[in-house]
Amino acid sequence: MGRGSPIPPMLRRKIVEQYQKGVSQRKIAKSLKLSSSTVHNNIRRFRESGTISVRKGQGWKTILDACDLRVLRWHCITYRNATVMEITTWAQEYFQKTLSVNTIHCAIRRCRLKLNGSKKKPYLNRIQKRRRFLWAKAHLKWTVAKWKTFLWSDESKFEVLFGKLGRHVIRTKEDKDNPICYQRSVQKPASLMVWGCMSACGMGRLHIWKGTINAERYIQVLEQHMLPSRRRLFQGRPCIFQHDNARPHIASITISWLRRRRIRVLKWPACSPDLSPIETFGAS
Repeated sequence: MGRGSPIPPMLRRKIVEQYQKGVSQRKIAKSLKLSSSTVHNNIRRFRESGTISVRKGQGWKTILDACDLRVLRWHCITYRNATVMEITTWAQEYFQKTLSVNTIHCAIRRCRLKLNGSKKKPYLNRIQKRRRFLWAKAHLKWTVAKWKTFLWSDESKFEVLFGKLGRHVIRTKEDKDNPICYQRSVQKPASLMVWGCMSACGMGRLHIWKGTINAERYIQVLEQHMLPSRRRLFQGRPCIFQHDNARPHIASITISWLRRRRIRVLKWPACSPDLSPIETFGAS
């Protein structure tokens, strides 16, 4: 128990009961997980007054009253990501009182709040899980022959240069100011985007381009690489094209192009990369 914080009456009663049974103060402190001074002070108070109650006004006075704690609780809930130091700075300006970090930390606990590490955002929310379940239920009775009619596609981004190069360098003590030994920094790392497709009949074409992709460039990739791969792999047989829900894929001009070409597209639930075999193939 902290200094100035009286222990609960039930705990004081247990101290007196064990003391009256002849248990030593050291054993009482060990069994109740209290300090020896706390046990000694409570027993001394019982000897002098014959009661276990604490006199009114005993102990340290709290700096923040109940109204201040309500304001502090509202501020902590409003700014949940603020540090204790930031909350202390705000409290000193708002309450016009000299407050320490430990005082604010204890006050936050008195507000029935606790400083915890932020939880990572779930990969799937409740709606996405429901849609994936309905998607799997709708395709549960599809045969292997049906799945062999799919042309799977995906893109991957590869960094050619990273943001910082040469974090470690082999040098002598005198070479620390040599420009060759400086850490190289790349403001805008160069990257490559690779598009590919595959099916049960084999691998399709790969296309590599620099920079980001938009709907117009994606349609060019489909015309130059997806359609030839589709003709070569399926040889005129009907097939279903699959791509994820990236913005260039679901753009209005992309959807219109696919409809004009009479290309059947598989309806794809959000956040479902594990449903595509191209993900497992690319990871291996």
